[in-house]
Amino acid sequence: MLTIYSDDHHLHHGKHELIGGQFTPCFEKPSRADMVLDRARAVNLGAIQAPQDFGLSPILRVHSEGFVNFLQHAWSDWQAKGRSHDMLPIAWPTRRLRQLEPTDIDGRLGYYSFDAGAPITAGTWQAITSSANVALSGQVELRKGVRGVFSLCRPPGHHAAADYMGGYCYLNNAAIAVQAMLDAGAKRIAVLDVDYHHGNGTQDIFYDRADVLFTSIHGDPRFEYPYFLGFADEKGLGAGEGFNTNYPLAEGSDWSVWSLALHDACRRIAEYGPDALVVSLGVDTFKEDPISQFKLDSPDYLRMGEIIGKLGLQTLFVMEGGYAVEEIGINAINVLQGFESVA
Repeated sequence: MLTIYSDDHHLHHGKHELIGGQFTPCFEKPSRADMVLDRARAVNLGAIQAPQDFGLSPILRVHSEGFVNFLQHAWSDWQAKGRSHDMLPIAWPTRRLRQLEPTDIDGRLGYYSFDAGAPITAGTWQAITSSANVALSGQVELRKGVRGVFSLCRPPGHHAAADYMGGYCYLNNAAIAVQAMLDAGAKRIAVLDVDYHHGNGTQDIFYDRADVLFTSIHGDPRFEYPYFLGFADEKGLGAGEGFNTNYPLAEGSDWSVWSLALHDACRRIAEYGPDALVVSLGVDTFKEDPISQFKLDSPDYLRMGEIIGKLGLQTLFVMEGGYAVEEIGINAINVLQGFESVA
């Protein structure tokens, strides 16, 4: 399987995030992608290729101009206030507050964020645009007829919506790739999000559309981040009604429970009949992940890949979460090897 990868992800390395009421070292760190890349090389998964540069046009097909402009200039605006530490927001426009973009960088940071878990650093802009290019390059290869491609994206993207960031995510890599495929002539694309945390950003972007089927298996938002999306009754809106399916699962769910949701999601995908499948590949469902509560084991990821492979669809895997760094490479590559094992 071809892997698309850029070293630019090292330019983004936040020092701290706010989690559990404390500032702690970021769980989302460069070693995550490094470990996955090392594993891909160790098992001879296939060629590793640098991404093309697609500019801002495909990003602006998904994200609002104001949001992209904010991300592009955030660090220089921050420095203009005499600051050199990581950017984190201090206020959010919550209920009954004005939904009006401020001119001050602190106000803009809160306006375009939904948590304090996505620090912006000096290298964030280059890292996130390179990550988007990794996903875009993957979909180009898929359109050439390749059966499966792995876009080793970092930072991840599935929590980022059209006009807000959070959850370690800034630009929605999977959604950008999906839209690019549609713009190139695809009629229907399915998204399967297997990350432990609900892909709220991807759902939000495509919620009122019938040309994208979104399915997500994740921790129940009644007890798990991102808390405010991911419930089973969220089916889509308007033209998108019936094209959004969530599988919120209980804390402690293991393969016997999780796989039932996967089989049902794959059934829905098969019935939808998409031109291609995009998998938001998070492996924070692993039993030893430090910030997640599912109980999948490493061999389960081989079976996951096999089940996805049996759909018989051209598939783009886009890397999302997974924070058990020592095992992230084994688990992520197991999915890809399982997929490849299906003729």
